[in-house]
Amino acid sequence: MIVIADTSPLHYLILLEHAHVLRDLYGRMLIPEAVARELRATKTPALVRQWINDAPDWLEVRKVTTPADAALARLDDGEREAIVLAEQLSADAVLLDERAGRREAQRRKLRVIGTVRILDDAAELGLLEPVIAIARLRTLGFYLDAALVKFLTERHSERLRRRNI
Repeated sequence: MIVIADTSPLHYLILLEHAHVLRDLYGRMLIPEAVARELRATKTPALVRQWINDAPDWLEVRKVTTPADAALARLDDGEREAIVLAEQLSADAVLLDERAGRREAQRRKLRVIGTVRILDDAAELGLLEPVIAIARLRTLGFYLDAALVKFLTERHSERLRRRNI
């Protein structure tokens, strides 16, 4: 499985101390150089910079040459390179959170997965406690619609009921 990540999902999963679920869900993870640079930026939290500087062996950084493309020009470097790399490698999915990047990736027929979906998929496999992870995600400034939080909480309760039957 080929999965490309943009900065945001990695950033939040590292801060939640759940980056390991990426390996469990997808095996190997690829990121473009622009994403590695963004994760190393001085404004980035120390935990994130430390993680990328001592990256796990299941993470691979790839050089990407981004062609001139007006549709990509409005995106940041990490989103732009993640989408281009996903296209170049015919990736199974690209991990993106920002709306403009998600729309452009979907327009290009790429499968898009966001941080919340990653957490939900990991919860389905019993890799984390989703209610706690979602609550922590919100404290980090990640916007989550109240209806989505309610849906995820109910989904987790239903999973627990199924497991106890």
